[in-house]
Amino acid sequence: MEKMQVKVVPMHPDHLDELARLEKICFSRPWSRAMLAEEMDNQCAAFLVALEPVTEKVVGYAGLLVMADEGYITNVAVFPEYRRRGVAGQLIAVFDRFAQGNRLAFLTLEVRPSNTAAIALYQSFGFAEAGRRRNYYDLPTEDALIMTKEYEYGEDENGNPSAER
Repeated sequence: MEKMQVKVVPMHPDHLDELARLEKICFSRPWSRAMLAEEMDNQCAAFLVALEPVTEKVVGYAGLLVMADEGYITNVAVFPEYRRRGVAGQLIAVFDRFAQGNRLAFLTLEVRPSNTAAIALYQSFGFAEAGRRRNYYDLPTEDALIMTKEYEYGEDENGNPSAER
């Protein structure tokens, strides 16, 4: 399938109906429209929406919570007809750059072990399994893999701070 370039924008009230619909498609315990709306007022949250660039149709989204120097990716969801086209990767790439630019110690997330496509995507960004949460998911019951990408910072040849991978 051909890769799709998306326009990544901050979540806006105009996106909420489509994001709530996407949550119901993707997750057994979806976030409600009201829960998503609350995140727009959360100073520790960054929720990004992937739009089809011509029509500006919502194709996916992802959420990040930042506490001190720690990043927690809360949600990554893409409408089924747009999966495997690089949409989630473009959203994760924004969070990865944000983490480096803001010198976060790590990004972490949970994923179902059965979601091999998502696991492969996260591994491609340098996330590794850091643990398991037993019976974290239900409908169906499944553990959660905790995947984390740690960042180390050094200095470049000019003595400026830089991220090391």
